[in-house]
Amino acid sequence: MNTHYDVIIVGAGAAGMMCALEAAKRGRSVWLIDHSRKIGEKIRISGGGRCNFTNIHANPKTYISGNVHFCKSALKQYTQQDFISLVKKHGIAFHEKKLGQLFCDESAQQIIDMMVTECQDAGVVINTEVSVVDIKPTEAGYWITTGLSRRGKEDAPKRKSTCDSFVVATGGLSIPKIGATKFGYEVARQFGLNVFDTRPGLVPLTFQNALLDRCKELTGLSVEATVSYGKTSFSEGLLFTHRGLSGPSILQISSYWKEGEDIIVNLAPDVNAREFFKERRTSNPKQDVSTALSDIIPKRLARSICEDLQIGGRMADMADTRIEKLAGAVNDWHVRPSGTEGYRTAEVTLGGVDCNELSSKTMESRKQTGLFFIGEVVDVTGHLGGFNFQWAWSSGYAAGQHV
Repeated sequence: MNTHYDVIIVGAGAAGMMCALEAAKRGRSVWLIDHSRKIGEKIRISGGGRCNFTNIHANPKTYISGNVHFCKSALKQYTQQDFISLVKKHGIAFHEKKLGQLFCDESAQQIIDMMVTECQDAGVVINTEVSVVDIKPTEAGYWITTGLSRRGKEDAPKRKSTCDSFVVATGGLSIPKIGATKFGYEVARQFGLNVFDTRPGLVPLTFQNALLDRCKELTGLSVEATVSYGKTSFSEGLLFTHRGLSGPSILQISSYWKEGEDIIVNLAPDVNAREFFKERRTSNPKQDVSTALSDIIPKRLARSICEDLQIGGRMADMADTRIEKLAGAVNDWHVRPSGTEGYRTAEVTLGGVDCNELSSKTMESRKQTGLFFIGEVVDVTGHLGGFNFQWAWSSGYAAGQHV
């Protein structure tokens, strides 16, 4: 027996659930499916389990895309204030952590439960452990063949369904352990849409050789820093790890960094190290160089820099050339990453379905009527701090008004 739905949505994450509930509220029959056993896993693990569900500063400038104007329409249609109102409606307590980042006071599960409740109240049919086996266009819409994705059930009878609109909300390749796949990109290519190469975003950077050894020695040490690449810079925490560098400032710059090039790190952005050392040379000439440096950066880091540069002794003995060298290591540290930790730890996927292939108002394919792409699978990537969830809510909402 074949089943018909007005809308079939693949991917029951943030974007998929938002699209589903909005379409159902318009009276559309909606089938929301996901190949995983649990839905909304990326919501559940985000924000340390408390879900950084949006950012009060979300705007087009906080997104990276091959088409910088594309996200404007969706973000205007459904704003961060709209989602905040939904959270308040469900009585979910939340707080602003920093830089406009909003988190649940209790658990990310509250956001999942909220979205599931909204979907169920609107009449959305939700099924998990269902995979799409085949998609075929028809004159009126699509033939969708699905099967059970549960291990050991691959030979279960396939189900045939039809729909007017087919929505891809399957996300990107980040965090494969929770079920990330290439499905969305494969569907786009199947229907002739251009897909930009993908790479990990919001991801720790890795190093090799002597620099890696230094990072290992400093593992666990954090410092407020400004990290720059080209004309882009971020001032937030930086963390040394046994693989390289992490922390918010590094994750942010990773989305811009290109392999084979340097990033520039200012380890004491509030201090002009050159002037500091010259003043200290006069005011406290007997002070040890490393001790003086530890007044503006953590002691372990100060010691590491002095050892690396082979600079020590009393401040009185510091020639201007040595001060310049030391100041450069503090305020203008050029480092070249060897790579990133990859999709395993990346929070998002850069690249994806070319925005120029889609309507910015509806998220529908310009080439294939009734085919929609929303969320992370699209070439729109937000900064760290709730921006990517806002894109999911906004793009899902926009599509939900037109599927």
